[in-house]
Amino acid sequence: MGNETSKSSSSDSSSGEGSSSRLARYSKRLHRPRRHRSVIKCDSDPLTKAVSQLDFAGIASIQLIKAKMEFQDKWLACLSVGERTYRSPISENTDKPVWETKKSVVLEIGGPRIARISVYETNTFSRNTLVGFCEIDLSEMIGQNMGSESREIKLSDPSSSGKFVGTITISCNIENPIEVEKSFARRVLTIADHNGDGHLSRSEFTELIDVFGNDIAHTKKEEIFKLADTNCDGVVSIDELAILLTEQQEKEPIINSCPVCGEILGKNDRLNNIIHLTLCFDEGTGNQKMTGGFLTDKQAAYGWAFKLSEWAHFSTYNVGLNSGSSASHIVVFDRRTKRLVQELIDGKIVMSMRTLYQSKIGITLIDKGAKDFLRYLSEKQGTQMNSLESAEEIPQFIDFFKDQINVDDVKYPIKHFKTFNEFFIRELKPGARPIYCPENNHISVCAADSRLMAFKCIDDSLRFWIKGRKFSIKGLLGTDVSSDAFTNGSLVIFRLAPQDYHRFHVPVSGVIEQFTEIPGSLYTVNPIAVNSKYCNVFTENKRVVSTISTKEFGKVAFVAIGATMVGSITFTRKKGDHVTKGDEFGYFSFGGSTVICVFEKDSIKIDEDLLGNSERSLETLVSMGMRLGESTRT
Repeated sequence: MGNETSKSSSSDSSSGEGSSSRLARYSKRLHRPRRHRSVIKCDSDPLTKAVSQLDFAGIASIQLIKAKMEFQDKWLACLSVGERTYRSPISENTDKPVWETKKSVVLEIGGPRIARISVYETNTFSRNTLVGFCEIDLSEMIGQNMGSESREIKLSDPSSSGKFVGTITISCNIENPIEVEKSFARRVLTIADHNGDGHLSRSEFTELIDVFGNDIAHTKKEEIFKLADTNCDGVVSIDELAILLTEQQEKEPIINSCPVCGEILGKNDRLNNIIHLTLCFDEGTGNQKMTGGFLTDKQAAYGWAFKLSEWAHFSTYNVGLNSGSSASHIVVFDRRTKRLVQELIDGKIVMSMRTLYQSKIGITLIDKGAKDFLRYLSEKQGTQMNSLESAEEIPQFIDFFKDQINVDDVKYPIKHFKTFNEFFIRELKPGARPIYCPENNHISVCAADSRLMAFKCIDDSLRFWIKGRKFSIKGLLGTDVSSDAFTNGSLVIFRLAPQDYHRFHVPVSGVIEQFTEIPGSLYTVNPIAVNSKYCNVFTENKRVVSTISTKEFGKVAFVAIGATMVGSITFTRKKGDHVTKGDEFGYFSFGGSTVICVFEKDSIKIDEDLLGNSERSLETLVSMGMRLGESTRT
């Protein structure tokens, strides 16, 4: 294993003092004060959850190199994978921004696989503007020898489907589990290779091991170096040392705590120790230049004004339920991409909803006449949205919700719609929403494009989501529908936002037994109102309750709930019809609204990912036709 090529003695002597000082500086950087360690730890948060040997798919190193844009500006790029988003430095006043910034992330089997890159033009005083984006399927690269070659990818225009606004050059290298273990020691040893020739002298290797501060390391360093230096020339290749260092780490670790963040490694298995050290060393050596700690790309792109409001506690930005005055942003989990996204909603509307629904004064106003005003406002808006002039608002609406409305899915071209409401209740092209296992009626599907909350029983929904006054199944279904069969049943809430496809579909196959209209208020169905302790949106709002009799799930109650700006609820099926899961059931006119499905007790096993998110008070963004759960009855 010896080397025929040696570093010259003159080189060693001349660089000895320099290399020693460099290692001293590195040691000081590794053992930085605790307050700085927490910053590194924040970016490495995914490592706090141990990865099993079976689930670990590798480490992806994604580098954002440069871009070509259509105009000059200040640019930043965001990388989103799962529940983490990272932000590049700003490249100023150019149409060819250069970032040269990299991030390494852990990949798990069945975990997030879509990496989204978003490019923003920056504005110092406010939120920045999304200009282009692209998505990379990391699962396609697992197991392939992609190397680190760069590739140029088109950036899609979020405002116009099929249009591109520029290109971005990236490189993506994925190390599989075996490669991660092999490369770990090499990454550590490269720290001391100051001239980059791939070789270490005895003094360089000794000084590096001393940085670890482990008693075993002090006793083993000479033994390891001698084993590699078979020709006794005092210089050994990094590859040879890496093999021996990896073997030693497996037998008797010489690194028992992370030099970067101070994490004790003994509490995890060898694989998780190596993963942790790999990512932390990248952070500690400055190889990662992206800022972490963000949940979504929109949060990462906010300007200083929002950061100031967070610092002053005027608003918060977090996963899960934020009720009261802090509910200024709605973050949901996208089931398709397995990443967090921010729901778009006008800031003025948020403020008005907080005023009305999260205070006693606001609810008093509603009780003393605002209910009638909401109904008047909804009827007036409904009339307006059915006028020919309203069609002029369609392009503006699509632009506001750019990146969240895919016009390619719409059955007819935009010019086909004569009024805004015609566009709002738009149909989709056949196949735009595939139905999961269409021939298997034992599997239920999602009833709408929506933000979903799912609970095994009613009590869970009250603990994690519905905070209203005295919510009950009997109150939800009304007195004309027998609620005994649904007592302690499973509850699934599909909340539709204005940008969603507003036709709802049946989640199960069966026969429609009845329709019951229940008059009521028109509160908003936004979580700010649903999570208010002052009102009960689901049992006070106008709604239509239908029941579907099935062989696989027993009876299923389907509740279509009206809301502010919703002029009407229209059903396209009638009593006695036999329906197949995925069939269209009806639609909501202009506004956001909600569908609630109630299943009999112990009749459905809802998918674990939906239940898990709901237990975090986190809505899951789903598409109609996605799998919901499976019948527990034979």
